[in-house]
Amino acid sequence: MKFEICGKDFIKDGKRIKIISGAVHYFRNLPDTWDDIFEKMVACGFNTVETYCAWNMHEKTKGRFDFSAQYDIALFLEKAQKHGLMAIVRPGPYICAEWEFGGLPWWLQAEEDMEIRCLNATYIRYFERYLDELFAQIKPYLATNGGNVVMLQVENEYGHYGDDKAYLAHLVKTYRAKGIDVPLFTSDGTNEPDLLDGTTDGCLSTINFGSRVEERFQAHDSLFPDIPKMCMELWNGWFDAWGDEKHHTTDAQEYAHTVDDMLKRGSMNAYMFIGGTNFGFTSGANHYETYAPDVTSYDYDALLTECGDVTEKYCAVREVIQKYTDKPLPPIPKNRQKCAYGQVRAVSSTKLLDNLDVLSAPVTMNAPKTMEDLGFGYGYVVYQTRLNRDYDNVKMVFDGIGDRAQIYVNTRCCGTIYVNDSTYEVDVTAKTGDSLSVVCENMGRTNFGPKMMYKKGIVGRCLLGYKIHFGWTAYHLPMDNLDKLSFEKGVVETAGETFYRFQFDVNGAPCDTFLRTDNFTKGFVTLNGFNLGRYWAIGPQKTLYVPASILKEGKNELIVFESDGLKGEPIIEFVDKPELG
Repeated sequence: MKFEICGKDFIKDGKRIKIISGAVHYFRNLPDTWDDIFEKMVACGFNTVETYCAWNMHEKTKGRFDFSAQYDIALFLEKAQKHGLMAIVRPGPYICAEWEFGGLPWWLQAEEDMEIRCLNATYIRYFERYLDELFAQIKPYLATNGGNVVMLQVENEYGHYGDDKAYLAHLVKTYRAKGIDVPLFTSDGTNEPDLLDGTTDGCLSTINFGSRVEERFQAHDSLFPDIPKMCMELWNGWFDAWGDEKHHTTDAQEYAHTVDDMLKRGSMNAYMFIGGTNFGFTSGANHYETYAPDVTSYDYDALLTECGDVTEKYCAVREVIQKYTDKPLPPIPKNRQKCAYGQVRAVSSTKLLDNLDVLSAPVTMNAPKTMEDLGFGYGYVVYQTRLNRDYDNVKMVFDGIGDRAQIYVNTRCCGTIYVNDSTYEVDVTAKTGDSLSVVCENMGRTNFGPKMMYKKGIVGRCLLGYKIHFGWTAYHLPMDNLDKLSFEKGVVETAGETFYRFQFDVNGAPCDTFLRTDNFTKGFVTLNGFNLGRYWAIGPQKTLYVPASILKEGKNELIVFESDGLKGEPIIEFVDKPELG
């Protein structure tokens, strides 16, 4: 395939085309669902799939790269090509995407002299090494090599963040030097300052928005009158944060009308075609005046639901796209089967603080350090100390907390601190020799804006009775080794910080299902060792998506970590319909 940009047009094999693309993040959707997604994409009239690349998933540990399972971008591109789809790849290195730290690896924050998203020598050294590994996966699928990848993005919405034009020029030079010979592009907001700061020579300028097509292109038309017009993110929904009043939705017919207006003008990428799921601890957060962590579901009110079901919006957009194609569209594939496996009661439990030495190796220090400074990435960190005198209702005060902390004297919880609180203090009463524990949860690093470099755990000083307390031990809990837990027989009632184990059977081939945790307050769930993600009773999300491939025919084991205490009996329920709020 030959793909090029000529004047105001995209040209494929000598013919003008409109790019009708949909966003699918391979890292948010498990590989056994990719074919189903691509079939539904083709049936909707799309000719292209677009994806971000998540650096922090490919290099979770500095210098060790992973392109397996749901991170196998080469397989993702290969499957897309087999379905006749072109591909647009957005490697970043920053992607935003409401993803943990905007796709950047957490360990960048532990580097000295680090400034992200600029011409910083340390940052450049690491992202160039990452690009070497990523491009080795992508280059066989470039259109110039007989593949389906027609364009790559340089950075992402940089005009919203900074103004280092030398940095953008360096990225272009780096892409070309590393063998990327297909067209490059940038994507930015719609106003003139964003476009001036975010664009660079050698890259097609595209823009992102969700409505009012003609208005959105005014500045772009003035600055770039003689290039193809493309909305790289034509938003069809929005993301949710914990504590939102309800799940964000948009009108199907209004979005279809916007798609029609955009296709009259040029090309588009529907963001999202399918949103997918922030499995594990991968959801990011917005942090402006207050910290707003994203929920586990990335349903986004997209054309397909989180689990891949066709929506009214899908059908409305399909009708519009049919007008721009020269042949009938294929029939719409059926949705995957869902099952309600019913209620399951916990069979055993164990307390977090009794398992610290099982789950982690202790790190000693004089005073608490942040997660990143300790070399810790995701999940939780427990700071623990032994008190050497009595304390009678004294203040324990923190400079900062990232993002939520519960303070225990032995097994008694003294209070909870959240990053959005006006003050970070609790009252402590304890005896000589008591254990004082601070259980900190990293709820997701900021993915957008100037506060991206804020760290997790205990940030700054920790005062006890307005004095610095010395002599601490830290335990990192990424929660990826729960098979080591020592469960007691039966369920022990406790106020919080407890693991609950469930066992159940699946008869026949597993189906997609949804997990309700109505009797629990806050925590996360693993199923057969796979982290399904966080839950929180404040909503709006009330169910966790459980893909069929995570279940096993026969015996299954599920573990719920509850940090705040049960609201009822230790019972969960598998249902056949999601509730996102």
